[in-house]
Amino acid sequence: MSKTSYYAPAGGLPPQTQLLTDRAVFTEAYAVIPKGVMTDIVTSNLPFWDKTRAWVLARPLSGFAETFSQYIMELAPGGGSDRPETDPNAEAVLFVVEGQVQLSIDGQPHEMTAGGYAYLPAGCDWTLHNRGDSAARLHWIRKAYQRVEGIETPAAFVTNERDVDRVAMPDTDGAWATTRFVDPDDMRHDMHVNIVTLQPGAVIPFMETHVMEHGLYVLEGKAVYRLNQDWVEVEAGDFMWLRAFCPQACYAGGPGPFRYLLYKDVNRHMALG
Repeated sequence: MSKTSYYAPAGGLPPQTQLLTDRAVFTEAYAVIPKGVMTDIVTSNLPFWDKTRAWVLARPLSGFAETFSQYIMELAPGGGSDRPETDPNAEAVLFVVEGQVQLSIDGQPHEMTAGGYAYLPAGCDWTLHNRGDSAARLHWIRKAYQRVEGIETPAAFVTNERDVDRVAMPDTDGAWATTRFVDPDDMRHDMHVNIVTLQPGAVIPFMETHVMEHGLYVLEGKAVYRLNQDWVEVEAGDFMWLRAFCPQACYAGGPGPFRYLLYKDVNRHMALG
């Protein structure tokens, strides 16, 4: 795999001379949170986290996307938590975009650098710390795990994107590919967090309209994304938040690859109440 980079916000505030007009939009079908929105004054602090702040990109919202939350966590040197998750039903994926962190799962330490990926099942005993000299930034995606009688809970695992092969979509000659960290046929998992890569000029060639909710964080590049009835320009650092059945398609703009971290809920019956 060729060397890649991931966009990570650094905070700060725009100058008083900047125009207010931006690309942020919230509709009944989708939201776009552009990278310029992720300033110091919109960060959140979380219980039992030290020297850490979070940009909350998504949260369960009635009548919109209801299955997941997504944060960008910024851990200053010495920052982290011995009690990161307070909800015993929450499973998680961590994806590191900058710096280095030490993840401990059931007492077993794992060093994670950019591209590092971890799946943490509900009820898992884990801690996270930045032992380095510079800030670390990572995505934390959380979902309430949907247990099914007769299907065991998935195990925790840690890997890195560079160690996982991309899978080309059919009939695309590799122009559109997906990095899958979990086997799609593994019914233990009720969410997938993948990386989608489109080469310059590649397209998602039809209006996807489906039950899965999405969080899409642009890691690299730029594109024009079709969301419901609108064409929206997006670039590295932007976040797209889609409710179920929002029509979607994409045209990758170049000059380099267009890549995004993608959440979707999968492998479970639709709740009837």
